Amino acid sequence: MGKRIIQQRRGRGTSTYRVNKKAFRYRIGYPRKLDGEGTVIKLFNSAAHTSPLAKIKYSKGTFYTPAFRGMVEGQKIKFGEEIKDGNILELKDIPVKTKIYNIESRPGDGGVFIRSGGNSAEINRVVGDSVLILMPSKKEKKFNPYCRATIGRTAGAGRLDKPIVKAGKQHYIKKSKNKLWPRTSAIKMNVIDHPFGSGRGKRIKSKIAKRNAPPGRKVGLLRPRRTGKRK
Repeated sequence: MGKRIIQQRRGRGTSTYRVNKKAFRYRIGYPRKLDGEGTVIKLFNSAAHTSPLAKIKYSKGTFYTPAFRGMVEGQKIKFGEEIKDGNILELKDIPVKTKIYNIESRPGDGGVFIRSGGNSAEINRVVGDSVLILMPSKKEKKFNPYCRATIGRTAGAGRLDKPIVKAGKQHYIKKSKNKLWPRTSAIKMNVIDHPFGSGRGKRIKSKIAKRNAPPGRKVGLLRPRRTGKRK
């Protein structure tokens, strides 16, 4: 009898397949109101993030945010004024061609876009009541002008320059974020361990699973938006 496939094991939610809570103990966000200024009181590493985090103290408490390139402890961060690296403003107040990161998806959600190390987006143009931002993928995305963002580029740009070299190092990097690694190709498995298993039938007609397929059978392309060869 075959063992349960990885999707079934992960779906149970046991500690083996659950992320370490300590890695995600820092919640990234912005103050509710943008006024006054804050002070960077600490820069530190977080296992769950590819960029260093900054702890910023302001008049009503503290909050955590990805550090920008060149940030130092003791630096002043202004809210809602002055176009300078590290300052936090609404998109409508940021001029075109300015580099930004940690962009909110909806006003007040604390920032969800452009948070990985060394990344940045750019204010491309303003059309009516929308701000169009050029993302790192070179695609434009429309945002509410009252969404907030941080001026500058995220710190930690050189993290991919040094090669991993050893599999053990990659193991611990992936483990800290609960990423599935190494990934075994389904057709390399035995026939009892996966629906795509065994060497026979590699050129199957379809990888699209039925919508009502049970766990273990629901593998491959799940509810794809389109099918067929892209022309």
